[in-house]
Amino acid sequence: MNTSLVVWGIIIYIIIATVIALLSRRGDRTGMAGYYLGGRKLNGMLSALSYSATTYSAFMMVGLAGLTYQGGVGALGFEIVYFAGVSLIALFGPRFWLVGKKFGYVTPSEMVGDRFESKTAASAIALVSCLFLIPYSAVQLAGVGYLLQGITNNAIPFTTGVIIATVLAIFFSYAAGIRSVVWTDALQAIFMIITSTIVVLLVINGLGGFGQFFDNLKTSHPESLSVPGNGYFSFLTFLGLTLPWFFFSLSNPQVSQRMFMPNSLKGLRQMLIGFLVFGFIYTFVSVLWGFSALQMFPNLETADLATPKLLSSDLVPPVLGVIVMIGIMAAAISTIDSIMLTLSSMFARDVYGNMKNRPNDEKQLKIGKIVIPIIAILAYGFAELELNLIAVLSVAASSGLIVSVPSFFGTFFWKKGTAAGVISSVTIGAIVVLLLEFTGTKPLGLGSGIWGLMISTILFIGVSLATKAPKQKAETFINITKTAKND
Repeated sequence: MNTSLVVWGIIIYIIIATVIALLSRRGDRTGMAGYYLGGRKLNGMLSALSYSATTYSAFMMVGLAGLTYQGGVGALGFEIVYFAGVSLIALFGPRFWLVGKKFGYVTPSEMVGDRFESKTAASAIALVSCLFLIPYSAVQLAGVGYLLQGITNNAIPFTTGVIIATVLAIFFSYAAGIRSVVWTDALQAIFMIITSTIVVLLVINGLGGFGQFFDNLKTSHPESLSVPGNGYFSFLTFLGLTLPWFFFSLSNPQVSQRMFMPNSLKGLRQMLIGFLVFGFIYTFVSVLWGFSALQMFPNLETADLATPKLLSSDLVPPVLGVIVMIGIMAAAISTIDSIMLTLSSMFARDVYGNMKNRPNDEKQLKIGKIVIPIIAILAYGFAELELNLIAVLSVAASSGLIVSVPSFFGTFFWKKGTAAGVISSVTIGAIVVLLLEFTGTKPLGLGSGIWGLMISTILFIGVSLATKAPKQKAETFINITKTAKND
């Protein structure tokens, strides 16, 4: 693809996104809730588009397409399990929203810490989130790097793409906090779903239509249409990949924090429905992209180059290819700036804010803004390692975050849970996941996420039963749970 066309596409995107980000500054940006939650005033449609753009980042059109290229139809099953996990939003969403509105929570970790009456518990979850989400941010930066490198045939180097994404993510985060992110997300989501669907239909038509498309797969790559197929998606591998993904909407704070943002419970439901519709379409589009690349470029050295190669092929009009590329790039940046905002809010609120002399809201916000570029620089350094297979790295990050899941269940559904149970389960579980990931070991063939969930669950229950549970907040949260059921 012509490099100048790509460059002009990026320039136009930057101009449009910058205008939208600056216009969004008109809203409430005062205090932690205004800057990080949009004042809890987002409507359902805007929330749905933002949720979609943040969740379906470089992982989908680069990562899931690459995973399909690598392992075949098992990638579709992998993503459907994530879809099933979105049901957790129906269970936890109203509860998050109700307690957030009642007590003014800004972060999920703050909510857990207050429920168990422990600042240390809140800090533990915040620090573990930073530990695993910074590499996940790096995955998004790497996705942009691979995308621009592949679509221009190395005319735009990997590092240049990563730098562009880093700078834009910092700018959008600073422009107006979550409001600028949400409004740019909405634009990106609409572009993504429309253009990517058009492209996949053009490619399939160029390959002979749907009938010929799948006949070609049956003939040339029959293993791609079965599980485990070429052996990549063995049962234990599939389980290790999908279990962390099932709990993604709860364990990843940049996602769960959005349950605090809608203006009403009706808006929250609209957010969930809109996201499911968007995700259903986008999942099948991404998988078809992977299959298309497999037919056209069967010998790629890196599976994550499947999408860039497809966009630069003769079957995709150059202008449309650039538009789709911009959509993918924008989605990745959306995820990065959302993560930076979430992590900076957690550090400011639950680490710095839990100091002996608790700083006021204004000081917390100031610290949060200082932390944003630090997080970005750390993510940039990690991205420069150029680790392969974005989808697998994304799951590795979620494997570490999964250790907080028992604490969230305990927050709303178990009166006997304690702060000691939260702290021990989160810290020890995270250490176990880190050791398994660094050493590459899989005891009994089970992935780190499975072990992380099992160990954190056992510790949370065991330690809680051995320590004294707080009563006041437990009763309050259980009563709010009953309210959520009635609504």
